[in-house]
Amino acid sequence: MDQKRLILAIAISVAILLGFQLLVRPQLPHPPAQLATETPAGAPSRPNGNPGTPVAVSPGAVGRAVPKEVPRLKIAANRVQGSISLLGARIDDLVLTDYRETLEANSPLVRLLEPRADPQPYYVQYGWTAPPGSTVALPDPDTVWTASADTLGTGRPVTLSWNNGAGLIFEQVLDIDENYMFTVQQRVRNTTGAAVSLYPWSRIRRDYLPTTAGYSVLFEGLLGIVNGTLKEVSYSSAKSEADKRQDNGIAEDATSVGGWAGVTDKYWLTALVPDQSVSSHINFRHFKDDGEHFQVDYATVDAQTVAPGAEATLSSHLFAGAKVVRLLDRYGTELGIPSFDKAVDFGWFYFLTKPIFYALDWLNSVFGNFGLAILAFTVFVKLLFFPLANYSYRSMSRMKLLGPKMTALRAQYKDDPARLQKETMGLYKIEKINPASGCLPMLVQIPVFFSLYKVILVTIEMRQAPFFGWIRDLSSVDPTNIFNLFGLLPFDPSQYSHYLHLGIWPLIMGVTMFAQQKMNPAPPDPVQARVFQFMPILFTFMLASFPAGLVIYWSWNNTLSVAQQWLIQRRTSLPKPSLART
Repeated sequence: MDQKRLILAIAISVAILLGFQLLVRPQLPHPPAQLATETPAGAPSRPNGNPGTPVAVSPGAVGRAVPKEVPRLKIAANRVQGSISLLGARIDDLVLTDYRETLEANSPLVRLLEPRADPQPYYVQYGWTAPPGSTVALPDPDTVWTASADTLGTGRPVTLSWNNGAGLIFEQVLDIDENYMFTVQQRVRNTTGAAVSLYPWSRIRRDYLPTTAGYSVLFEGLLGIVNGTLKEVSYSSAKSEADKRQDNGIAEDATSVGGWAGVTDKYWLTALVPDQSVSSHINFRHFKDDGEHFQVDYATVDAQTVAPGAEATLSSHLFAGAKVVRLLDRYGTELGIPSFDKAVDFGWFYFLTKPIFYALDWLNSVFGNFGLAILAFTVFVKLLFFPLANYSYRSMSRMKLLGPKMTALRAQYKDDPARLQKETMGLYKIEKINPASGCLPMLVQIPVFFSLYKVILVTIEMRQAPFFGWIRDLSSVDPTNIFNLFGLLPFDPSQYSHYLHLGIWPLIMGVTMFAQQKMNPAPPDPVQARVFQFMPILFTFMLASFPAGLVIYWSWNNTLSVAQQWLIQRRTSLPKPSLART
């Protein structure tokens, strides 16, 4: 019975790790972080249904030639640089100055937004539509705007303006804070003698299908908080739903007051944050015309009426940058953005994953190294489960001492399985041993293990975070490989199979797991014993494709467990006299 429970515990662990392998589908070497880039699909068209119909896109505009040289407004802020196309007033050129694509010192900075004339266009645009039947002249994709200054920077707002020549002046007042949040004011001044009704809109446009990181446990695509609920639409879902509905490219739509929506990559986010008091139509769209085109857009439900001689303004925000957790939290609090931190995919164990992140982030501030933070966190977890582990290891130590008696019982009742089970349970009762206790520490730590995995995988704070020695990025696999003698042979075996990548830390983990296995009672059955001996090898190869930070956690956790179990075994003895029923 005790061996069956032990086998069950190991089977559960293997199932979890195999599940990770199937879901995560890690590739070696670890794929580089993808940049959030998208292509514009064309000009918004006037709604042809009821007033307030969400922004559509003129299909014919998608394939129109885009000039490479257009007038631009420079962006020079604290953490971003780039430019805005004055042709169509597109925010379409944005580079994050704090992040590079790779660990190399001369690696290019991460580019978030890209102009339409480039290979992977990705941009943000604001505009207006008019009610059906209106003949008012509106700015369109070919409108050339005038900027009030030549540079937009932190604390240096710029106004883009365009006069329609018929008494309406359209303005976009742009500002950016010290991080990644733009403030956008859409303003219309009416110098005519009649009132004008308009619907302000905004959109994020990505006109190609990006290469995602490839993890099923990590969401990348169109997302937002709609009516207080997180809405996630993958690229494949957007395509299939839009094809199914055949409604102007709409894959998902809703009417919502407040919230936010945008496009997320593993580490980067571009999100529209509308006025939180205004009711808006929100759409997730996909168009297929000379390529793949994805769009998230807002349009106000109610028209703004601009009286003669008056002006109307709608204020909103645009986030375009890195998904720094504490920064998202701060924006959520200061600007009243609901659940803005859910742009980071903390997963089903959000209630556990985010506190673990906070703990690691604080420990990193203390030690100055996320690797040391992981080691310290592991000690904390061991202390948290110390009473349970003590009980488990004490029980397993007693089981190990019972080895000769168990062997004698199996020999005595080898032809009577029912009697053998009865006598075995009786022996456990006399010796006060719980055979299931060995499973408990492993089972209760599974949510911690998975949550830590998510933290290491999805948070920008862990991206390219170094440990010591050869580990320069805790979020990537151990770069060393025993199959090319750790770099002595000039080839990469993992190009043939990711199972041919086995680094130093996975080997260390395998050794610690083998040491821990030797502390446990060995199965009397030779076949079971051989299976158990193979487990450290299997786990070593499986964990070789996990982030190095997770392998370090597991190795250190095993080491602490071995030390704890060794001390318990030295102090454990069976009560005397000990009698087994016969």
